[in-house]
This record gives sequence, structure tokens and C-alpha cells, in this order.
Amino acid sequence: MRTVYPILRYPDPRSAIDWLCSAFGFHVHASHEAPDGTIAHAELVLDTGMIMLGGRSGSVPRPADDDWSVYVAVPDVDAHCARARAAGAEIIREPFDTDYGSRDYAARDLAGHVWSFGTYRP
Repeated sequence: MRTVYPILRYPDPRSAIDWLCSAFGFHVHASHEAPDGTIAHAELVLDTGMIMLGGRSGSVPRPADDDWSVYVAVPDVDAHCARARAAGAEIIREPFDTDYGSRDYAARDLAGHVWSFGTYRP
């Protein structure tokens, strides 16, 4: 059972859902519309993980690359990075090997959120 659910806000949640599925391999678990037809709340899954997302109005400062990130374990970092790059993700750290045996990379999504992907599974 999941116990941690990162929540991300996007200026255009519908586009974000499409992009996150295309670039990072998420699948829509649930999506709920507001009365005006916008996405009020959505849940996306990848393997056993889940994120929740919704809309935001106005602009917010772009976070620094090391302010925070969501870490997602994936089996093939290089293939995942290639998929994300092909979908237009900004790769902010190319795939690399860590001293603790993981292979990782980092990317920024279309709204500026930083994502870290790797083979490490604590």
C-alpha cells in the first residue's frame, strides 16, 4: 500500500497528464474534472508509485535543480532518459553511475518540476 503521494501543480493539468504519460511512462489512475471542464485532480501511477496533480494559476518561480525532486525507480535508466528526451524533457543531469550502485539521471518537466530517475530501490 502506498503511503506517500507527491502532489504537483501545473498551469495546464490536462497537457501535463498527456506529457507525463508520454515522457515518463505514467498511466492515468483517476482524473476528476471541475465544473468548468478543467482537471481539478488527477492521479497517475508508475509501477507501484503514484503522484497526484492539479492546476495552478499564476506563475511561480522555477525551482533550482537541487531544491527538491521526485525520485522514481525505473529498471532501465538509459532507455527511460531517451524516452523523456524524445518527448521534450530537459535533461539536467545525464545518466551516471553512483558510488552506491545505482544508475541515475535527472530531468525537468514542462512546468519546471525536477524529477530524478534511477535504479536504486531502498
